[in-house]
Amino acid sequence: MNNYETVFILNPVLSEDQIKETVQKYEKFLTSKGAKFVCKEDWGLKKLAYTIQKKKSGFYHLFQYSVEPNAISDLEVEFRRDERVMRYLNVRLDKYAIEWADKRREKLNIKI
Repeated sequence: MNNYETVFILNPVLSEDQIKETVQKYEKFLTSKGAKFVCKEDWGLKKLAYTIQKKKSGFYHLFQYSVEPNAISDLEVEFRRDERVMRYLNVRLDKYAIEWADKRREKLNIKI
């Protein structure tokens, strides 16, 4: 199993219920693929550096988890199919990135 970090941006016109539903959809998807979550963060509504789909802001979410590598390609297909997701980024973490993420969580007092 490899460690990954996924950040995705949701459309700003979604209601709170739709956002929670979308986040839960991807949590369940990853769990069904055997993922073990390390951290889940809701960064909230943020201004974008450039417009995406004529939108100037979006709801950011971060998942940090460990899963088999073949699940990532399935996750990316799901992100591409979903109109609510404006952008996403999946990154495989090496040992230094994992240490940095652990220190960041301790500094921000983020619970799992």
